[in-house]
Amino acid sequence: MLKKIALATTVAAMPFAAMAQGVDPDLPDYTEVSGISGNLTSVGSDTLNNLMTLWAEEFQSFYPAVNVEIQGAGTSTAPPALAEGTANFGPMSRTMRDSEIAAFEDAHGYAPTMVPVAIDTIAVYVNRDNPIEGLTVEEVDAIFSETRRCGHDRDLVRWGEVGLDGSWSNRDFTIYSRNAVSGTYGFFRQHALCDGDFRDNMNEQPGSASVVQGVSESINGIGYSGIGYMTSGVRAVPISPDGGENYYEPTAENAASGNYPLARFLYFYVNKHPEDGLAPMEHEFVRMVLSKEGQEVVNRDGFIPLPASVAERQRIELGVE
Repeated sequence: MLKKIALATTVAAMPFAAMAQGVDPDLPDYTEVSGISGNLTSVGSDTLNNLMTLWAEEFQSFYPAVNVEIQGAGTSTAPPALAEGTANFGPMSRTMRDSEIAAFEDAHGYAPTMVPVAIDTIAVYVNRDNPIEGLTVEEVDAIFSETRRCGHDRDLVRWGEVGLDGSWSNRDFTIYSRNAVSGTYGFFRQHALCDGDFRDNMNEQPGSASVVQGVSESINGIGYSGIGYMTSGVRAVPISPDGGENYYEPTAENAASGNYPLARFLYFYVNKHPEDGLAPMEHEFVRMVLSKEGQEVVNRDGFIPLPASVAERQRIELGVE
């Protein structure tokens, strides 16, 4: 059975229909303050690696005395780095698991703070020369999984089984995937495979860019990655959430309407003391990310900026107004 995605944040769930394309003009401008310096370290999501780097560069334009180190080995590396105090920020493309929150609580005596920072669509990529016009979620599941929990009646192993003919009909899929440390891997497994299991014959990749690169170099390739990693060597396949009645591309408009079935919030986690609040550098970095300047960076990097209402609720909850 096809699952409907529920997006949740620390605030009330925000319906995608309330989002607009581009940067919301109601977002506040960022104004710098004095006395900000130190070492800003980010450990976590590969999907967010470039975005964190661009935010850090923007932050350094306001505060040249801040030193930055960004590591993007995968979402699962964020929780231990935050718990151990080796990172100020833990970017993640999924929410923390209960066990990860518990480990942080054991170390600090309170829970980590989750901050939604952008919206992403997960694209299913094929080689740019592949003529496929669209896939249903059930077909995507039958290509990538061995369990077919989304409801397709058989495994799919060749391009001819999803409508391609001629020289394509007998070509096997060459499947590219993120590895299990990735939050994108977990999200895709949950929402595109209906919590099923991936096939054993996938080419697992350590990063989002390498998935896209693999597909671009393989005429038979198919893989999944964030829309921000799209290149000229691949095409993003329109996906149908309703068994082939309608197909939707992974655009901001289709994410906003709720029609594209593989859309999600991206987050970073931070250590916010329940009484003392955020440390000054973390306070200003969060305030900048949730400002117009910070969300313009999101837009430039190919992701979908937060609506002003979501950003405002976060600023109020975090005390960074």
